[in-house]
Amino acid sequence: MPEIAPKASLSDRIAQGRGEVPADIVLRGGRIFDLITGELVETDVAICGDTIVGVFGRYEGKRVVDVTGKVLVPGFIDTHLHIESSLVTPFEFDRCVTPRGVTTAICDPHEIANVCGLEGIGYFLDASARTLMDIRVQLSSCVPSTHMETAGARLEAADLIPLMDHPRGIGLAEFMNFPGVLMQDAGCMAKLEAWQGRHIDGHAPLLRGKDLNGYISAGIRTEHEATSAEEALEKLRKGMRVLIREGSVSKDLHALTPLLVERYAPYLCLCTDDRNPLDIAEHGHLDHMIRTAIALGAEPLAVYRAASLSAAEAFGLKDRGLIAPGKRADIVVLDSLEGCHAAMVFAGGVEVTEAAFAARKLLPPVARHSVKAPRVEAHHFRCGGNRVETPVIGILPGKIITEHLTFDIAPVDGDKRVDLDRDLIRIAVIERHGKNGNRATGFVQGFGLKRGAIASTVCHDHHNIAVVGADYADMALAANRLGEIEGGFVVVDGGRVLAELALPVAGLMSLEPFEVVRDGLVALRAAASGLGVVLEEPFLQLAFLALPVIPHLKITDHGMVDVDRFEVIP
Repeated sequence: MPEIAPKASLSDRIAQGRGEVPADIVLRGGRIFDLITGELVETDVAICGDTIVGVFGRYEGKRVVDVTGKVLVPGFIDTHLHIESSLVTPFEFDRCVTPRGVTTAICDPHEIANVCGLEGIGYFLDASARTLMDIRVQLSSCVPSTHMETAGARLEAADLIPLMDHPRGIGLAEFMNFPGVLMQDAGCMAKLEAWQGRHIDGHAPLLRGKDLNGYISAGIRTEHEATSAEEALEKLRKGMRVLIREGSVSKDLHALTPLLVERYAPYLCLCTDDRNPLDIAEHGHLDHMIRTAIALGAEPLAVYRAASLSAAEAFGLKDRGLIAPGKRADIVVLDSLEGCHAAMVFAGGVEVTEAAFAARKLLPPVARHSVKAPRVEAHHFRCGGNRVETPVIGILPGKIITEHLTFDIAPVDGDKRVDLDRDLIRIAVIERHGKNGNRATGFVQGFGLKRGAIASTVCHDHHNIAVVGADYADMALAANRLGEIEGGFVVVDGGRVLAELALPVAGLMSLEPFEVVRDGLVALRAAASGLGVVLEEPFLQLAFLALPVIPHLKITDHGMVDVDRFEVIP
């Protein structure tokens, strides 16, 4: 099987579609789910090169594939994700997710862009041309996401405009700095002006009313941060396409499934945003979202439209989203609509197999040795201040929105200490790009951690070192160990490393197969649980505590950030 199905000539497509000559491939014996009428129709499906050319009839083929008893649906489209959050390279993500039926992924590489700038975006653009899955790259709009953090790079409109017409591109990525849009910040305005008339993706958690009107009026078309049906419906009514998200931390599917009805389905899409290989192995990817939504009572027609046809139309991908003549041959062969387990997948006319993955031409990794933080010591994690009243980040499990809590914490010998009885543990962010050596400390509630420390270089979106702990010495050991392994995750207790996962590509991605990463996450999760951690996904939850565009209280290397006021707390 070729790495990429050959682009058939116009003449061949017409001839094979008319049945004058045998099609390259014929899928026989199955029923297609017609996303126009909602019917299940038994028919052959004829493929010429990378294109579907025949349905609703009998075809002969050079290769005939028996799919008797199966249901055929269009390939799924993940409308917003960060492949880096899968903790593997684009090639391993392809191998992990495409067999589950995801044949198109619209990715924003702003994680790696915040570490190494245009080099990281270039790596994704080049890699996207070599995967079985069709990866489309949005140009990262917020590097860094705000002025209240230190990233490894800064990208302005002038840096991005030369890539605007890249054939693998698909617009401007999620515009996270919504306060900057509303206040008409000069840098934001330059990017928005440059992309007028093109696709601009949104990111506006809890934004409502006239502020939402102003944000949409900037030309922003899609948005994935709605966490309630009420919020999502307001965005739909105001013309936005809402991307229903179910990631490893942010889980909005249950809240938004009531909107997944035939009336709204043309304006709804599915996305994962951030999902790691352990979650994918245990539950699935978009296939998990589809199964879950149907089990919750959503109409299969509405769900499968959101997973493919509506997604294609929302992002202007007119060549896919249906099993119909002239469409890209992205086809998922399922056990049933309700089960959504892929027995076979075709991506651009290529059957997805290990042999097809092995035929890809891989790229060498980029952004090695990116962790440049100076070594830290236990005393660096002391938290000073004379005021007893202390801001505390309150974790909401399953959400990246946090509470802005306030506790009385009296300093002892100049240090506000960890209070395990109230689940108040230390959190710190350490600048790791070699820019300024910033360190900031604070408190977080919700981990349940009783001893030791966990640390990570996956720290949205600036990707500095984030560490939480009950013991300062263990926090120092964890942070320093990250420098030694080129970034990743570390769990420490009693001066000993209990578990770790190296992510040497920009401190974000492993060079190992996704199965190795999955097993490493199992060990990390078990080690964290042994320290008392009660969160299902503590590492990505930790990463989002440093993202200062998500309400309400966060921490960066500049300090504790009141997101509602959009300022660092003095």
